Amino acid sequence: MESDTIQLKRDVNVVTVPEGLTTTLQEGETVSVMQSLGNSITLTTEHGGMVRLAGIDADAIGREPIVTEGLIDKPDAKSLEANIWKLMQGIYDPEIPVNIAELGLIYDINIKPVESDAEQQLHDVDVVMTLTAPGCGMGPVLQTDVDSAIKQLQGVSTVKVDVVFDPPWSRDMMSEAAQLQLGMF
Repeated sequence: MESDTIQLKRDVNVVTVPEGLTTTLQEGETVSVMQSLGNSITLTTEHGGMVRLAGIDADAIGREPIVTEGLIDKPDAKSLEANIWKLMQGIYDPEIPVNIAELGLIYDINIKPVESDAEQQLHDVDVVMTLTAPGCGMGPVLQTDVDSAIKQLQGVSTVKVDVVFDPPWSRDMMSEAAQLQLGMF
């Protein structure tokens, strides 16, 4: 666990844990780094709250921004889906050190082209996902992480993220790599 104490170098939007609400921390506020996995950094505030900072905003704490490599510029629907899956590999359940794609939390990604006057085709994206347990307190945070990540992609018009519990998640949905990482083999 990390524990750097840092003064924010600029105002920055964050997501509260576990509520999943977007709020703004002000330049000069003191935060401590709790964990940095994938595309986000978990911080504690000077008031004892916990928040998630998007990796792209890491400069606010004096670090290099975390940028997902290998994304396709001006994607069509097929390559947009590939970009989304790549982003999902950078989103981690804060209680499990495995990304949500490897955990098997993403059930479906639907991409629909929409009419657009732009040079680039825009798409509506619907994601169906689940949580490891219906009462998972991190659900709103994960849902917000998925929504925010996809909205930043080129070619996206709107995003809708539905959390469902049917079928219920089971560890059989995890990839072999995730099961190995967690010692489940």
